[in-house]
Order: sequence, then C-alpha cells, then structure tokens
Amino acid sequence: MNSGRCAACKHLRRRCPSDCVFSPYFPANNPRRFAYVHKIYGASNVGKILKDLPVNRQAEAADSLYYEAYCRIKDPVYGCVGLITILHQQIYNAQCQLARIQAEIAALGTQSQSEVQQYQQVENVGPSFLPDQNGVPNSTSYYDLSTWFD
Repeated sequence: MNSGRCAACKHLRRRCPSDCVFSPYFPANNPRRFAYVHKIYGASNVGKILKDLPVNRQAEAADSLYYEAYCRIKDPVYGCVGLITILHQQIYNAQCQLARIQAEIAALGTQSQSEVQQYQQVENVGPSFLPDQNGVPNSTSYYDLSTWFD
C-alpha cells in the first residue's frame, strides 16, 4: 500500500505492514502528530482504540486523540479542558457585554421616546405661544388689547 513507512512505524522503528492501522491517520510527512499521541496514550493503546472502532469513525478518533494529546502536552495540568474553560469564560463575558449593551439601548430608546412625547406635548400646547413659520406671532395666542385703550 505505502511505498514508505508511516510516522508511527518510523517512530517505533519497525516495518510498516500493508494493513497498518496507523498508516492512514499518521502520515510520514507529519511525524510530530504520532509523537504527541504516543507520548500521551502509547502506541499499543492507540492501535487498540483504532482497531475497535468502525472504519468510518477511525479518522475522527485519530484526530481527537491527536488534539487531546497536543493540548495535554501544551498544558499538562488542564489539557483541552483548560481551553474549553477559557472559551466558556469568553462566551460568558460576551453574553454579559451583550446584555449590558442591550440594556443601554433600551434605556436610550426609552429616554428618546420620552423626549419625543415631551416635544409633542409642547407642539400641542406651544403653537399658541410660538411664532409661525414666518416669525410672526400667532394672532390667536395674544389678546386684543386695543379695546382696553379706547
């Protein structure tokens, strides 16, 4: 099947058989991928896991094992759980920020709505006291005082 050995067989210094369980998931051009998995889980355990799974799930399992091993090597205490915790915290912070901004928008909406209502009240009462478009005082707003001075 393969002209050369897969990364797993190279790492284990053995001949790569044609039916090698590691070959499809640990190619020779990425030796670090198998090195991480081997360091955390061991070649025998990974081989057993891959053999026990249906063929259509083996690639997903190999990717998952690699990612978990990579995270465990980068963060020996928490591994991928540390990354998940960080992501949960970021989601929580974003949700809090969103709620705060939505509350501000609602408050501004309420404030502007009350300002519009106040303006409309002034418009309903105000035209009798305010000049018209030409700047001339509205005649209905003033008393005719000429009769008082006859």
